[in-house]
Amino acid sequence: MGKKTETNRSYRDRNASVTVSVSFMVHLICVLGLAIAFWVAQNVYSINLVSDPTQTLILLWVVESPIVILLYSLLRRNPEQCSYLKAVGRGIVGLPIGALLMAFGAVILGAPIGIQYLEKTVNWSLLMSLFTVVPTACVFGSSWEDWQRLFAYTKPVEVLDYIICVPAHGAVIGTWLGAWPMPLDWERPWQEWPVCVSYGAVAGYLLGILASLAFMLVFGGRRQHLKGE
Repeated sequence: MGKKTETNRSYRDRNASVTVSVSFMVHLICVLGLAIAFWVAQNVYSINLVSDPTQTLILLWVVESPIVILLYSLLRRNPEQCSYLKAVGRGIVGLPIGALLMAFGAVILGAPIGIQYLEKTVNWSLLMSLFTVVPTACVFGSSWEDWQRLFAYTKPVEVLDYIICVPAHGAVIGTWLGAWPMPLDWERPWQEWPVCVSYGAVAGYLLGILASLAFMLVFGGRRQHLKGE
């Protein structure tokens, strides 16, 4: 039993070490994917979230989804038991499931309902799913214990947890803050659903990435210090 525990601890240490070394690149590529999608929308199609939120959101999640799924599948837990293709499949399945959850939550919290808002809500929900649900699905699959630990209790314990948990929380908090101007009587086009919440989600996600990198540096440094002792 002691030998098995030591083996599991050793695997977690190797996994955390590898994650620290590649986490910056994973985040950088995800951010570049978003930047490219925004650039293409603005410079190729002459649209943005204000002028054409539906088409811009479609472009964002279509460009970002293969990047997120393929990258986070590389970081899957227990690679000896879960193949890369299986992790990719979990991410693909998690995308629409997460979108349903996001859409349901948005409607419960006051998002407008109507056929004219349906396409906007669907595409916003798909982007939010990429920020929150898909990375977790790729890495942890259906492990309820890990989902509960990261999102119900917010108790990340490994570097890999911070990569997933902090940007996801940042996207949700950014969405919540972005919704504040919507009911104000300013009559600005960016107050329409889901323009300001989309900007808020992207901003929160990017800030969450920066925060996760800081957490990982502290976590990695502490781990190295403990190893030295």
